Amino acid sequence: MPTPRKTEALRAEGTLNPHADAVVDPLFHGGDFFDAEDLVQVRYEMLRRVRVDAQSVTRTATDFGVSRPTFYEAQAAFEQGGVAALVPKKRGPHGPHKLADEVLAFVQTEVTPGRPVRAPELARKIEARFGLIVHPRTIERAVSVKKKPG
Repeated sequence: MPTPRKTEALRAEGTLNPHADAVVDPLFHGGDFFDAEDLVQVRYEMLRRVRVDAQSVTRTATDFGVSRPTFYEAQAAFEQGGVAALVPKKRGPHGPHKLADEVLAFVQTEVTPGRPVRAPELARKIEARFGLIVHPRTIERAVSVKKKPG
């Protein structure tokens, strides 16, 4: 049985299985090693069950509380990226998707090194110059990404 601490850690990492109650495979009930709330563990064991134990995809998908398409998506991800590929991707945009290079260049000319970024003021200037509404936090993220070495 998972502890509240483990459940919270899984939630924070985005690996908490939202359908843990649908996992009916016997290994995930009654013991203390297999945890139906651990999405990566469930997906790995599901794939192993088909590949190593030669269990049917239909039965395995049912036992692990997923659809057959979900099984095949997990299988393809695993084949391409190993266990790490079973970790769900974070949802939403990954970076300053609204800021084109021209807008980023403008922001850089407005930022003074060593001084705080005035994101609300920059947002107003961007709207006036480019007609683009940008949240101040997006500007802060864009500036912090530019500052990182890489």
